[in-house]
Amino acid sequence: MTRASHTEGVTLSKDGLPGWLDPVVHAVETIEPLQLSRFLPPANGAGRQSAVLILFGEGEGERGPELLLMERASSLRSHAGQPSFPGGALDPEDGDPKGDGPLRAALREAEEETGLDPSGVQLFGVLPKLYIPVSGFVVTPVLGWWREPTPVGVVDPNETARVFTVPVADLTDPDNRATTVHPSGHRGPAFLVESALVWGFTAGIIDRILHYAGWERPWDREKQVPLDWRA
Repeated sequence: MTRASHTEGVTLSKDGLPGWLDPVVHAVETIEPLQLSRFLPPANGAGRQSAVLILFGEGEGERGPELLLMERASSLRSHAGQPSFPGGALDPEDGDPKGDGPLRAALREAEEETGLDPSGVQLFGVLPKLYIPVSGFVVTPVLGWWREPTPVGVVDPNETARVFTVPVADLTDPDNRATTVHPSGHRGPAFLVESALVWGFTAGIIDRILHYAGWERPWDREKQVPLDWRA
């Protein structure tokens, strides 16, 4: 089977989703761009089109619902060593950036980075496009339900350091939340989970999803984690 055939006929569907995802579906349908981030795509169309996959699954045993994350290799030029959603830039074969191109790209990149089988993923929503000024990426967050989980792990160590899942309950636990402070003065939400500090763009998206889905619990916003200039 060719790589492209894994993502043929990509569509969005809310049919058969588990009930606990209803608040996320509602949030995706109603959230406005500036409610997600103050960094929105440049009006002149500049920026490299990309997509990330925000994949919710049903964890094993007592873990409950979980999110799939990966840690980027420390050797990468941009966002090195950071936990992130699977994703990357659109390729020409992904199709129209204004159509289903981001859907195909999110699944393709997730397969290339984590080894997951896209046929087991049901895409159900797309958030407004956002902008990452430091790297110039225009990012489409694509949300999916891991209807049929498959084994995942590091495919290429030059790109990915590790692949892991995080229970949503851990993300909403106030003890695992903090505010990062960059030497530039920028502050943002962070999560201390699975031996990782999730911050930056990824943490911002998670923070907004938890908030608008009504899953957020009160947490100490004065608890700070400093970042260095390399971050």
